[in-house]
Amino acid sequence: MFVEIVFVGLPIDRDEVEEALEAAFELDGEITGAGSGLGCCHLDLEIAEGSDTTGALERLRAVLAELGVVHCATVNVSE
Repeated sequence: MFVEIVFVGLPIDRDEVEEALEAAFELDGEITGAGSGLGCCHLDLEIAEGSDTTGALERLRAVLAELGVVHCATVNVSE
């Protein structure tokens, strides 16, 4: 599963979010891309095939909530 996380108005450094996601998904996912542009940035998270999709998305939202950035994130999921 491929997850693109787009942030608008991110109040912390994108690297902090990347590090937290890498720690949360170290066994069954990895950050495969990142970028920044005019007022926004994104992270690409690849979840390992066969992983629990619902559980992975819940874990992602929990990490974003813990960092206090869930309000500025849009999550786009594709298979």
